[in-house]
Amino acid sequence: MANTSSRTLRLLSLLQTRRYWPGPVLAERLGVSPRTLRRDVDRLRELGYPVEASRGVDGGYQLAAGATLPPLILDDEEAVALAVGMQAATQGAASGIQDAAVRALAKVVQVMPARLRRRVDAVRTATVPGSWGGAPGPAVDADVLAVLAQACRDAERVRFRYTAQDGAETSRHAEPLRLVSLGRRWYVVAYDLDRNDWRSFRLDRVTGPRGTGARFRPRELPAADAAAFVLAGITRIPASHAVEAVVEAPAERVRERMGRWFVTEELGADRCRVTMTTDDLLWPAMALGVLGEEFEVVSPPELRTVLAELSTRLARAADGEAGAISRASCGARPGRSPAAPR
Repeated sequence: MANTSSRTLRLLSLLQTRRYWPGPVLAERLGVSPRTLRRDVDRLRELGYPVEASRGVDGGYQLAAGATLPPLILDDEEAVALAVGMQAATQGAASGIQDAAVRALAKVVQVMPARLRRRVDAVRTATVPGSWGGAPGPAVDADVLAVLAQACRDAERVRFRYTAQDGAETSRHAEPLRLVSLGRRWYVVAYDLDRNDWRSFRLDRVTGPRGTGARFRPRELPAADAAAFVLAGITRIPASHAVEAVVEAPAERVRERMGRWFVTEELGADRCRVTMTTDDLLWPAMALGVLGEEFEVVSPPELRTVLAELSTRLARAADGEAGAISRASCGARPGRSPAAPR
């Protein structure tokens, strides 16, 4: 017979795999008497697991929802599925949960055996991510996320290799403070010990991070928070266009809808100025267009051209003319796609 601790874990695992277990069936699966089963159930309750019991001939046990989430037992397939799902979430598939996904991924990867990590990597390699919001962001290795998330949590110094925008590769020794998700990219804000200054590093350019075992006391960041520090660094990078627009809406509402990529300045109770730098004017055109508020472009003039072209295209689609124009340009008859089989 298994010892008490292992039997209790086995009981917990069984209760998590089925909604309801008849008492005799559960006792048989565990190889114990009904009396021993009741003691094991009581032990789980003492640990905080809300196990409900029903009496009678058909009596049995089931896990109920509790006030807090107790530890869960996962089998191999469930652990792999959870890790793959958390990786997808870190890429921005669901807005607002990326940070939580990284924390969950770090906890799973930390205790995952090597054989399961290989399965996770195999699933990730064979999967092509999709995105409703355009091209996906640069791929970030799950181990990079996990190692840096744990180092931030434990205040542990790390070493890693970093590839700059010009392709130069350097070795870094840093004190990581926070992970930041902006747009479709991940960054780690850290104090660079070799350069004696704060830096933000794109995680898709980080390779081979490893904890050194040395703990540190977090330093004071020269910004309101880690996200503001990353955003300030990005805005200092030279870009092709400096965008400015005046929006007829409260600054707070605009800030909530457009996010931190845009700097919002209050001009009155119901008016604000929005600015940003970018290499692609289609992005601010789309962001301003879907804002749902009246706005005026201050600069650059090219943004007005992009908006005009976009509005014309949308108007044709709304009137049903876009398909007709496309069919005419391809020499196709209405109702038949040029590529349709005969």
